[in-house]
Amino acid sequence: MVSHVEAIAQGLKQLIEQVAGDVPVTFAGGSEDDGVGTSFEAVNQAIIDNEADEILAFYDLGSAKMNLELAIESSDKSIDLFDVAFIEGVYTAASLLQADAPTSAIKEELDQLIVK
Repeated sequence: MVSHVEAIAQGLKQLIEQVAGDVPVTFAGGSEDDGVGTSFEAVNQAIIDNEADEILAFYDLGSAKMNLELAIESSDKSIDLFDVAFIEGVYTAASLLQADAPTSAIKEELDQLIVK
């Protein structure tokens, strides 16, 4: 998860841990100077720190997507980036992962949340 505000990312992680405690969740939030923004280095580190080989990636606003795309290009992991409503997308994916839903079913559910 990538958010422009660290507290948003931390709060969403806390919410997800309540419904999907077995799902590895990492996040990057805020800029390097603890302000509003995103950091490629933090996004890249969140990907590295996530123990999963396949990652479902979510973001809140434009530059977060840009930093995710750059980090995805430099990663060896399989990463799917979703252009969906941030909180709903993360919650939906984590809940389904916790229930051992196949990735194809998760992607199908997330398709309904695509921001158009």
